[in-house]
Amino acid sequence: MGITAVKRVGTQWLLMATLLAVVRPAYAIPAFARKYGLPCSACHEAWPMLNNFGQTFKDNGYQLGNDRDAPIYHEPAYWPIMFRVTPQWHRESNDRVAVDKIPGSASSGLVESGTAKSGFDVSSIDIVTAGTLSKNISFFVQPFINSGSTSIAQTWVRLDNLAGSPWLNLKMGKFELDEPISQERTLTLNNTGGTYYNYFFTPPGDNNFFTGIGGTQLGVELLGHSDNDYTRYSVAVLSSNNGQTGLPSNQTYDVYTNFTQGFEVPALGLQRVGLYGYFGESPTYFQTSGGNPIPGTGTGNRSFYRAGAYGLWYVGKFDFSTFYMHGQDNVFLGNSVPSNQPSKLPAGAVGPAWNGGFVEGHYDYNPRLILIGRYELIRMSREANPSIRSNSGNLDTWTVGYRWYPIMNPRAGLAWVQEYSRIVNAGTAPLSGKDDISNSFLMGLDFDF
Repeated sequence: MGITAVKRVGTQWLLMATLLAVVRPAYAIPAFARKYGLPCSACHEAWPMLNNFGQTFKDNGYQLGNDRDAPIYHEPAYWPIMFRVTPQWHRESNDRVAVDKIPGSASSGLVESGTAKSGFDVSSIDIVTAGTLSKNISFFVQPFINSGSTSIAQTWVRLDNLAGSPWLNLKMGKFELDEPISQERTLTLNNTGGTYYNYFFTPPGDNNFFTGIGGTQLGVELLGHSDNDYTRYSVAVLSSNNGQTGLPSNQTYDVYTNFTQGFEVPALGLQRVGLYGYFGESPTYFQTSGGNPIPGTGTGNRSFYRAGAYGLWYVGKFDFSTFYMHGQDNVFLGNSVPSNQPSKLPAGAVGPAWNGGFVEGHYDYNPRLILIGRYELIRMSREANPSIRSNSGNLDTWTVGYRWYPIMNPRAGLAWVQEYSRIVNAGTAPLSGKDDISNSFLMGLDFDF
């Protein structure tokens, strides 16, 4: 039995399940505002999204370079902890679902039909504690509670300003990759538009153990930046286990790199551009015992990569995030074939390749109201074999919404949120093979304390 028995990727349903499993709510940490006596707007354009000052504060290891950085500055009872949750009402619909012609009768045959559900709900609970253990030693711990189960989204320790230089900072643990357009800090929350699909995309039929750059990973990261944070770099060496603990995959390591450059534009201010790349290997089969895969014994490793560029642009009250990705997987990964059985490759098989990207815009009407819009697409440039339809895997998503902050102070934050998202998955209707369309509408109270 190969890796296909452990992980089978092929349809939009598994993509959505993966997103729900690995995407955590974005975070802001009011405890930092309380510690330094600053308003939330000092670090956030609109929490949880960071502004330039907030990015610099984060890169400096949650330090401002004054006496308040030390954890002993406050009373012993002070504990930098935050929790966040979103009571909400939402509606989900899908235009083409395979349903029984007669409900409850599996023998009646299937027909495509639209389905919808709606009602009151509550998000998972996000808990964050972060700060400094001592001067130039920072930490971050993020438990995650969902439907009675608990997991650890992030937990790491970082040694800051090694040799007295901001160019040398070393982090170890489970952490979000260095992505200035952060999945963890996205402003949208609904089931269809609450994630960047490019960050988690795997082609239909592909059995890559890696699900995308948007999830947290286990490893070590070297990060550095200039004094003004205009120039930044990071290099991370990661276990090839997709951020899962217990060493479930193989014994190889992946590498992620990112470089960001900021520059001033007259009358517009600071702009940022960057390049990134993720280069790794994934197993194509496992050693087995009684026919069952043995976790951690993945072998027949084959390569894959994700690479591209991004920009953060500011024009008055408007700002825009632009993102591009090119991805490619090895032919054995793309066709879900163990590398020790090349004869099973379909005729004409190749490694799948694709391009994708998004544009997200924000309009800061005032410090308490932000309007949001995003368009995202993915296009397959090469399918894994000739039997796969040329547009299989293509998708388009649109998201619009706003966040209004009636409460935003150093103790807590409250946002009234309304969002609508629509996704079109090309040719994925279960019976007709037509485009499948899903819609999501959410409104709720997003708060942290």
